[in-house]
Amino acid sequence: MTKIGFIGAGNMGTALAQATSLIDNTELYIYDKDEAKAASLAKGIGAATASNKEIAEVCDFIFMAVKPNIIKAAAGEISDILKNRENYAIVSMAAGVSLESLEAAFPKSPIIRIMPNTPVAIGRGMTLFCKNESVTDTVSREFVRIMAKSGEIDEIPERLIDAASAVSGCGPAFVYMFIEALADGGVECGLPREKALAYAAETLIGAAETLKSSGKHPGELKDAVCSPGGSTIAGVHALESGAFRAVAQGAVVAAYKKTLTLGK
Repeated sequence: MTKIGFIGAGNMGTALAQATSLIDNTELYIYDKDEAKAASLAKGIGAATASNKEIAEVCDFIFMAVKPNIIKAAAGEISDILKNRENYAIVSMAAGVSLESLEAAFPKSPIIRIMPNTPVAIGRGMTLFCKNESVTDTVSREFVRIMAKSGEIDEIPERLIDAASAVSGCGPAFVYMFIEALADGGVECGLPREKALAYAAETLIGAAETLKSSGKHPGELKDAVCSPGGSTIAGVHALESGAFRAVAQGAVVAAYKKTLTLGK
């Protein structure tokens, strides 16, 4: 039985706890300074509440679901316990906090650094991860197993993880804004709000699945929708007039640059 503990029950910690709770042969423990929040999450997913020290004592995977600016303080509360333990791994989701910094906070610990996104809560997430040399192949395989219900998971070099997170980690917010904008356009043209939102969301889902399954470049798929002299190419023109692609690209770059400052 793999024991999994979450120190922190914020949005991302909650999303991952929900996903890992669906895996067989696991026991989950939740800690948050807000005891009511921890209790609510634990009750909702069939987990138990515990103190951060209890999690550090018994869990095989210790998910540090805390903000970057308090990761060192949170580590300090459990580091003495970990010094006397074997066969565990720290899993950090603190944006911008490098493996090197995590190794300073958790000396001699096996550490997995992850960057998930919020759709992990419904099993459609994208989680990026890298690990230090103390993480064995056996631990890596078990980590991938317990993350299986969260969606896609990909191991990448640490030098790329912040850039990748600016796409997949921040991207859902940008996508929600685009869905809202599409729906606003539909409402302006006379559609009821509820229908406009449903059509916009389903359109993005369908377009994304088409891109993944076809293997085609998005530009090629875009061209296939644009009939000569038609309504779609007129809409594309309007987007390009507003520098749509440049603004979207700039959003990713801005998010990346901000991430680089978070772990300092």
